[in-house]
Amino acid sequence: MTLLTSVFAAIICTVIWYNNAPKSEMKVGLLCWIYWGASLMWFVDAIYEYSELGAEYFTPAPIYMLNDFYLGLSVVALGLIIWLVYLLIKDPKGVVKAALFQKKKNN
Repeated sequence: MTLLTSVFAAIICTVIWYNNAPKSEMKVGLLCWIYWGASLMWFVDAIYEYSELGAEYFTPAPIYMLNDFYLGLSVVALGLIIWLVYLLIKDPKGVVKAALFQKKKNN
């Protein structure tokens, strides 16, 4: 489930990036790299787990699937947090800079 969750997030993010590719104001490409990297990590993990478990890998207990789904959602949320911090630091539209200077002018 972690692999599926991160792959779906990567696909959705890539479609959004592709639709807005020439502009790239929101730096969605970085988010794509984060999710594709996480997907690659979970894919390697799945290969190693399959080498240990064999056919049992494809029949997990529902509680393990739910646990893996929550872990996948946590990875997606962490990727969004990293992207938001990057976005606030780079401030491509100048919103944070304008808000900071507007406060100084009002005081």
